[in-house]
Amino acid sequence: MSDTVLAAVQRLQREWVVRHEPKSVGFGAETRSSVSERHITAPPKPIRYILDTSADADHVGGNEKLRNAGHTFTGGNVAGNIADATEGAAILAHENVLTRMAHGAEGQPAVPADALPTDAYFVDFYKLSHYFNGEGIQLFHMPKAHSDGDSIVHFRGTDVIALGDLMSTGSYPVIDVAKGGTINGVVEGLNRVLDMSIAEFRLEGGTLMVPGHGRLVDSADVAYYRDMLTIIRDRVEDLIKKGRTLEQVQAANPSGDYDTEYGSTSGSWTTANFIEAVYKTLGGGEVRRKPDTTRGKAPAPAKRP
Repeated sequence: MSDTVLAAVQRLQREWVVRHEPKSVGFGAETRSSVSERHITAPPKPIRYILDTSADADHVGGNEKLRNAGHTFTGGNVAGNIADATEGAAILAHENVLTRMAHGAEGQPAVPADALPTDAYFVDFYKLSHYFNGEGIQLFHMPKAHSDGDSIVHFRGTDVIALGDLMSTGSYPVIDVAKGGTINGVVEGLNRVLDMSIAEFRLEGGTLMVPGHGRLVDSADVAYYRDMLTIIRDRVEDLIKKGRTLEQVQAANPSGDYDTEYGSTSGSWTTANFIEAVYKTLGGGEVRRKPDTTRGKAPAPAKRP
């Protein structure tokens, strides 16, 4: 999708230039000049930042193309010390995303240098050091949600939150168990998004959210998605407490009343995959040892012959 994304960005760049083109100062003889009629404008605003919300290929696969279509602004003596400091846009991500991309996955081709994040953060949140297009921007780490390196991005001025794969309007969330994803982390992440958002009226309108896949949503959509996941999680957890195996849990169909909207029997992420991830991250299938009741007690006296 990188070509499509780049074309959309370039269209926005052109529209911005048209909106901000200097107006003619007038048509009188005293104001007419060859200078005022040139309509000299600044070049289109370049892509300056790319924010990776996870290390998934469908979220970072366009890094190299988008980076090379952008530009990083530097100041002081940075440009003089680092030859390529101003070449390409900066790429920001959580440290776990950078680590995975730098080391590469087994059986996957090496990630090109221009596709790697140029800046990484390792704390709970990261603020861009200055206003960007008139608003503050923050990245928040969502630990153990879709993965252990998820970020959501809050555009504070326009009140928009990019959710990454924390939510998808057409499917159950992908929980990458191998990369630290959990169902409880997804639910906690959605709760945090609801805490950050402000609705216009009864959860409708107000803060807008951009899921990793699907249409734009508001607080009402996020709350419904959160409630749906909470219900399925609680059902699976109850079955686990009763000692059910994964096959028995899937046969019980704990997501049945939501499958028509979010379920799938084919593709890379099916309903069965989702239930399996929920089951595993809630501790299903783990062998639980019986507590040691002898610890801390004095040894029994030896019997006499």
